Amino acid sequence: MQLQISLDISTDDRIDSWSRRERQKWFLSLLSGTCLIYATRTSVPLLIPVISEEKNWSKFDSGIILSSFFWGYTLTQVASGYISDRIGGQKVLWISALGWSATTFFLPEIIEFFSDDGTTVFLVAAVRMINGAFQGMHFPSTISLISQRLHEAERASFFSLLTSGSALGTLLTASLGSYLLDNYNWATVFRVLGSMSLAWTLFLSYHTLSFKGKMTSTKMITGYTLPWSKLLSKPPFWSCVIGHACQNNCFFVLLSWMSTYFHDTFPEAKGWIVNMVPWLSMLPCTFLGKALSEKIIKAGYSVTVTRKIIQTICFVVEIGSLLFLTKVESFQSAIFCLALIIGGSGFHNNAIAVNPSDLAPKHSGSVFGLMNTVGAIPDFL
Repeated sequence: MQLQISLDISTDDRIDSWSRRERQKWFLSLLSGTCLIYATRTSVPLLIPVISEEKNWSKFDSGIILSSFFWGYTLTQVASGYISDRIGGQKVLWISALGWSATTFFLPEIIEFFSDDGTTVFLVAAVRMINGAFQGMHFPSTISLISQRLHEAERASFFSLLTSGSALGTLLTASLGSYLLDNYNWATVFRVLGSMSLAWTLFLSYHTLSFKGKMTSTKMITGYTLPWSKLLSKPPFWSCVIGHACQNNCFFVLLSWMSTYFHDTFPEAKGWIVNMVPWLSMLPCTFLGKALSEKIIKAGYSVTVTRKIIQTICFVVEIGSLLFLTKVESFQSAIFCLALIIGGSGFHNNAIAVNPSDLAPKHSGSVFGLMNTVGAIPDFL
């Protein structure tokens, strides 16, 4: 049943796990954080068509601003995962939250402060890059924290359910963001989402981190080393990296450009339908992937086989839907294809996305960080 790389990585002997109350509290907190981080991440793709028209930005300018997020996103993944594995994921998580919350809140001021379009685009891209760098710290620190605080049998289920926050966050932007955009202005969307994120950061600082009794992992792990050479020589690791990169390329391109695609291709389409309906498929598919994984494992199959089956479902659904999307001409068919593609991500969240805890639980933050770094590279090329 094991999928671990032989790196002397067993962690259950040093696990000081959360109590049931702590586990519930951390789950709700991390789910809220994942929801908000995706709400802020998808706010720019939602608003960029409107801001571009107002500021006379070209498609090239919009592309620079959208892709600049991933320039920063790739820079901090490995480092934040390594530091989280060494000093504790909750510290890195808080620093990450403070950074991306503040940059989201103050982004309207950056956009409005300069009248010169070239300067504005450059500064907005720079702030987006900083925002991406802070957001790049979120998932490596989260999966590292989970590996430090949960036993092996609990990690995959816990993390896969947390990833459903990405759909919730996108739906939050689609619903609340679209409402604020229609009734107020684009700056209000940034300020409201930024305020909510800063409030969550305070909650994380003063409430969730108030658990002192079992925070031994916040102390630096002495003698901690990451065996890169051994890790990089393992085929299972590279299988995860390549598979994650393929899925991320599909997912993040949709995340960044879906609003622009519908704005240009179906200009009469209602914004709330475009930004909400496709994402409704991710939650049920995440739960379906979780239930199917548990059923396959109970049937006697190994964790390795189970992860491969679930990931295969993800790729078959996404590849088929992408091919069909190139042929569709109606708005309804395009929405259906995109719903299937995003739904496929729910299966990915129960497969390769949880592999770092299977492969190297002691180094899960570093492994996930490297996977996410490679996975984000296609999104700014």
